[in-house]
Amino acid sequence: MKHIEIIIGSQMGGAEYTAEQMEQKLTAKGWSVNLHETPQLDAMSTKNVIWLVCTSTHGAGDLPDNIQPFYDELDAQSPDLSELEYSVLCIGDSSYDTYCGAGTTMDQKLAELGAKQITEMAAIDVMEHPLPEEFALEWLDSWIKKASQ
Repeated sequence: MKHIEIIIGSQMGGAEYTAEQMEQKLTAKGWSVNLHETPQLDAMSTKNVIWLVCTSTHGAGDLPDNIQPFYDELDAQSPDLSELEYSVLCIGDSSYDTYCGAGTTMDQKLAELGAKQITEMAAIDVMEHPLPEEFALEWLDSWIKKASQ
């Protein structure tokens, strides 16, 4: 099994709580996992590892404050991520035009830098799923099967 780096983008705490629940489930299933509440590019490996980005969307489709510097590092340094696998799980509200904009931004940047997508971005609509962690944990079951291949 590859090591998993869970990269959290959370403005109000919902994505952080969801990421913590996913970390507990992955650890219980034998995966090695690190949580990054203030992610920094130089603190994470890009080889033989999976980045699982769990972010909410803030404002008008913006990245949460805690993950914006990480995105800026990726943008400025343009590292070669061709040996990296990743998935993005985004929490948003579909009543906004910028629904899951932060997740889309992260997904596009990682793909642009050569990372290999394990699954398409998963979007959790809080209008349909007021407890996003429940949806995330169900989604995680199918994600684990794909990540294990």
